[in-house]
Amino acid sequence: MVKTAKGERPIYLNDPQQDKLLGIIMALAGEVSVLHERLDTVERLLEIKGIVSPSEIETYQPDEKTSEQREQWRTEYISRILRILEEEIDTISP
Repeated sequence: MVKTAKGERPIYLNDPQQDKLLGIIMALAGEVSVLHERLDTVERLLEIKGIVSPSEIETYQPDEKTSEQREQWRTEYISRILRILEEEIDTISP
């Protein structure tokens, strides 16, 4: 389920299109920051416990099913990122 904010979007820049781009960039930055911290934690714990080494992580090759699942996740993720633009297109389309 995709969460959407209620009310009007705040305006930070003079151009609404730049505001939308800024919104996309900030959403991406937030996602990447959280993801980086969580991944760092998992990798450190795995290494400390002797379960997986950093080199094993670097050389891992996913199987076909994993690749397909990742592609589905990536498609949904990009859709969430571009939601701002899709909402505008929906309001313009008849």
